[in-house]
Amino acid sequence: MLMFNLRAQAATAGPGAWSAQQTWAADTVNGGSLTGYFYWPAAQPALGGKRALVLVLHGCTQTAAGDVIDKSSDKGYNWKAMAEQYGAVILAPNATGNVYSNHCWDYANTTHTRSTPGHDAILLDLVNRFVSDPQYAIDPNQVYVTGLSSGGGETMVLGCLAPDIFAGIGINAGPPPGTSTLQIGYVPSGYTATTAGNNCKAMAGSNAGKFATQIASVVWGTSDYTVAQAYGPMDAAAMRLAYGGSFTKGAAVAVATGGSNIPYTDSNGKVRTHEITVSGMGHAWPAGSGGQNSHYVDSTKINYPAFVMDFWFKNNLRASATPAPVMNSCSSSGITATSATINGAATVSGGASITSYTVNLSGPSAINDTAAGSGSSFSKSYNLASGYYSGSVKATDSNGQVSAACSIAQFLVGTAPAIQPPTGLTAGAPGATSVPLSWNAVSGATGYNVYRNGVKVNGSLISATSYTATGLTAATSYSFAVSATDATGESSLSPAISVTTASGWTCSATSASNYAHVQAGRAHDSGGYALANGSNQNMGLDNLFYTQTLAQTAAGYYIIGNCP
Repeated sequence: MLMFNLRAQAATAGPGAWSAQQTWAADTVNGGSLTGYFYWPAAQPALGGKRALVLVLHGCTQTAAGDVIDKSSDKGYNWKAMAEQYGAVILAPNATGNVYSNHCWDYANTTHTRSTPGHDAILLDLVNRFVSDPQYAIDPNQVYVTGLSSGGGETMVLGCLAPDIFAGIGINAGPPPGTSTLQIGYVPSGYTATTAGNNCKAMAGSNAGKFATQIASVVWGTSDYTVAQAYGPMDAAAMRLAYGGSFTKGAAVAVATGGSNIPYTDSNGKVRTHEITVSGMGHAWPAGSGGQNSHYVDSTKINYPAFVMDFWFKNNLRASATPAPVMNSCSSSGITATSATINGAATVSGGASITSYTVNLSGPSAINDTAAGSGSSFSKSYNLASGYYSGSVKATDSNGQVSAACSIAQFLVGTAPAIQPPTGLTAGAPGATSVPLSWNAVSGATGYNVYRNGVKVNGSLISATSYTATGLTAATSYSFAVSATDATGESSLSPAISVTTASGWTCSATSASNYAHVQAGRAHDSGGYALANGSNQNMGLDNLFYTQTLAQTAAGYYIIGNCP
């Protein structure tokens, strides 16, 4: 009896480092293109096999390079450790234009929209770029946004404008929507949490129903004399008003570095907001030990990235906090001339239970049994016609989550057919969603079958000695094998080959002047020279007289020359 272990498909490991400066969408409202950095962790995701995405917005006068991301001298806002701990992708963009003359985010705009390419739209476009790119394996139910000052105000704006996008928000000293830049230090007369909450709901429009599953964190310092401290609890109260229903205020919990955290639970007992007051902190991002300790970043107070990530992951209402079940083993046993027993075992956590196993067998007697058993293990016998079989087992838990498939090694019931398996199975250049396969002809064969991860993928027999497997996922490894058939039955499987699909990105090349490349967002200016975005290759002077060909080999990444 052979047994194989199969774990869920691993997410593609990133470089575990901040990227070079990227250039994303153009901002036709404030000018320029959105630039910034992203962190792609090497660690695996912490929840459900899919990565979280965190958008981090700097405050006025700050920049992503100077204050948010890791530098040689410090860890900036201190997001790298959390990216690796949770397997999350972090986005750190720079505010476009020179809003409010201090490179702020335009939280105080009187008209917020998802369509006109100002700050709101280009940030939503940035999030969509990563969520829609399969190589990052982002879970749309684990998208979050946080920021300081104008970045905190913009965080609240995005949480209100797009509650369907953001499962959680983290507002740090952020003025609420409907206040002006002249009112950052005081709450205007007549402006209340109800005002802010109504503004928030109005911004959501038809997406207001998504407030039912959003959560919010708010943090501020007791020595902040830049943004009115009263905005902190007001922001949280406004979000609760947008969320609707009744809430219970919890007891204040001491914060280790000084201060307190007050949670609020909804009628279902779920924590929906919390309010962190940090003792002695001024107008700053609380980065925790190792973070920057200057220019509105404080490394002596709580580690807010650690605090808010813990809050988001433990209380996310859109993604199950319980991992999907894992098949630990599956096999065939008790094989006779007319039957075989299929066995399997799985584990599940978080108080869930295995409610069913699904057995799929490919062979002369095809089996698709969705009720093969339940509990921690199962064993079930099937009457089968003579021939070779392979297949898989999946487990479903009481939360409705399904495990990755466990492949059953090929086994023989009864007498082996006379026909031999094909030889020479090879794969052509894989695409993002397809792989071309070919093999040598077998004398006397009436047709062929193709197996992916042990399961037959073709409906009818293949008459040719080639086949293109489709419907695949980009940047994913698959195992393929083939069999031959004749009047005596189906052969055993050929030796399997492993093929990894392409990333899903199609390279394109553009020839233009360096000036045109910079204006189009394919390159940026540095000291009068044009540098290719992503690779930072020097293209020569930034003017109309120098011409280069740039190939875009990945999102926001360009190299000099044609596509590889």
